[in-house]
Amino acid sequence: MRPRSAKGRAQETDRRLQEAYPGSARELCALTFSTPFQLLAATILSAQCTDERVNLVTPFLFERFPTPETLAVARQEDIEAIVHATGFFRAKAGNLIAMAQRVCAEYGGIVPTELADLTTLAGVGRKTGNVLRSVAFDLPGLPVDTHVTRLVHRLDITKESDPVKIEYSLNEFVPPSNRGGFSLRLILHGRAVCNARRPNCAQCLLADFCPKVGVR
Repeated sequence: MRPRSAKGRAQETDRRLQEAYPGSARELCALTFSTPFQLLAATILSAQCTDERVNLVTPFLFERFPTPETLAVARQEDIEAIVHATGFFRAKAGNLIAMAQRVCAEYGGIVPTELADLTTLAGVGRKTGNVLRSVAFDLPGLPVDTHVTRLVHRLDITKESDPVKIEYSLNEFVPPSNRGGFSLRLILHGRAVCNARRPNCAQCLLADFCPKVGVR
């Protein structure tokens, strides 16, 4: 049965994508990490950079600076040399050091779990904070990136354009325990099938109720 409401489309999308892309938010996350601190650093580096490239860089970063305490006293030029390939390396290096310093000074070297605390860290906005909550801590968090925005617009789940308003809209439709996985599955589906330039509607498992089927 074709869902008629935004809530129905969101819930049916969630159900079908869970079947197509099974796993927890941690299992679905493309970034390689062992600790919340490592995921935080990797997510900061992922801005305007592919996850694949970040995963090539972080082993060297984490080998030299495995904890907030070690990163907090690092030299800017040393971090820049390691993360250069991720782009915007000066800003990212500065954010990594400042993030680690605040984690040490304000949170005893332990990455906080609350979104309000996470967003006080350098280089961390709501999207990164929600990644940490959902992937590292298994807490409710729905990161909104360009893939999520594109797909929820195409599926007419929300007409909001501001990422924060999109997040709040989706939170009304998606159970807290599913939010991180829902976001990551939308991203995976956006990359594999419903891409920006040539959406492959013929192979899309959501095509029977998507209002934008065949529309570029």
